[in-house]
Amino acid sequence: MLISVRLVAGVTLRAILRDRVLHALLVVALLMFLLVPVFSLFSMRQVQELAITLSLSSISLSLLIVALLVGSSSIWRDIERRYTASILTLPISRGNYLLAKFASISISLLVCGMILGVAASVVIYLAAASYPSDLPIAWETLIIAIGSDVLKYIVLTAVAILLSSVSTSIFLPFFGTFAIYLAGSASQEVYEYVSAEFGHEIHPLSVGIIKGVYYLLPNFSAFNFKVHAVYALPISAPELYFPFIYSLIYTCILLGLAVWAFNRREFP
Repeated sequence: MLISVRLVAGVTLRAILRDRVLHALLVVALLMFLLVPVFSLFSMRQVQELAITLSLSSISLSLLIVALLVGSSSIWRDIERRYTASILTLPISRGNYLLAKFASISISLLVCGMILGVAASVVIYLAAASYPSDLPIAWETLIIAIGSDVLKYIVLTAVAILLSSVSTSIFLPFFGTFAIYLAGSASQEVYEYVSAEFGHEIHPLSVGIIKGVYYLLPNFSAFNFKVHAVYALPISAPELYFPFIYSLIYTCILLGLAVWAFNRREFP
């Protein structure tokens, strides 16, 4: 059983890494890094800070596109080409097949994050060397910020896997995942708004619904350490451990629901 899971995960990972769309995306992302020093010069007083901000934003955008494209199309593509029917005849359960898909996509996100992280480090170092800043470059915090972004998009991949397990087309996984990403990125601000004094002007039932949706949606704000990396701010232990524990629990819940739904799905 374990050998079959490794086989499916390995084949999927090789297919992802050989995907020309992924190669094109990485090339575009690397070209974006080449423009970072140029755009950083527009802020003569904060060249280093702007270089870190642009680099982290480029990494986040690239990982978002990878998670959306690969996460929403991996299972759908197998079903569309009828590969799933032949794969599931092997001694592997549907749940293990789904988990193998998720593992391979997560590894590809990690690899992309490492490649882009190395490129960003070189760009940031060159920008900081050209116009030294009063603030030091917090390399450890920069690594934490990139790693947190990878965790965030692994959670988003689990969302795409869940939607793919119940969808018969690619539209629901792609647009549904993107919508949840937008909602999860803004949920913390909305929650703080309705919890403050402005929330007293809103009907209590509406406030209750908003807070309920807040707890259901993934809170992607918990993975944001960009400000810490830009201004070399210290990160406390709870701030560091919470994203990891939160992503682990939330991902397990999503994958559990995906396996449950996928096991009850009928294939033609």
